[in-house]
Amino acid sequence: MKIYGDSNSGNCLKVKWVCDKLAVPYRWIEIDTGKGETRTPQFLRMNGAGQVPTVEFDDGRALAQSNAIIRYLARDSALVPRDAFVAAKMDEWLFWEQYSHEPYIAVCRFQLVYLGKNVSDLDPEKVKRGHAALDRMDSHLVTSRFFAGDMISLADVSLLAYTRLAHEGGFELGRYAAVRRWIGETEAYLGLPPAR
Repeated sequence: MKIYGDSNSGNCLKVKWVCDKLAVPYRWIEIDTGKGETRTPQFLRMNGAGQVPTVEFDDGRALAQSNAIIRYLARDSALVPRDAFVAAKMDEWLFWEQYSHEPYIAVCRFQLVYLGKNVSDLDPEKVKRGHAALDRMDSHLVTSRFFAGDMISLADVSLLAYTRLAHEGGFELGRYAAVRRWIGETEAYLGLPPAR
């Protein structure tokens, strides 16, 4: 299996982390999106959206979208709750992550880290919605150890990717004690060094 990804992308790292945790063999192929490497005819044949991550399986089939990829790779593992309702709650958080978290936390990080913007130049609405996402997560984690059930699931892996780097997007995590506790536990479970 080949993973086409950008190692600076939390969406790509989710796939790597799941493979590493589950000992799924893969070959990582670093893609430079800034150089248009997802816009080549060869890449677009594999993924017409021209996005990473994209996984190409040994039989030639390809799969895109980070949460769809990890959902497929972990389908028979402990990262997917056995209870159907708890698994659906996991999926609820996976969808929420892409719609109500990543567009704000990750986009602000991209603008500061990769575009060189100042915090004062960020779209105030994106900042507001990023804080709303962190507030919701912290509120949930005050009463629940993880996001779906009583064990780490793909919801935790997915939400960790950009939450652990939220400070790089101007979101200080000091006021989010439950989120900080959860980040530490999830990083340890995945064998990741603490984010700096």
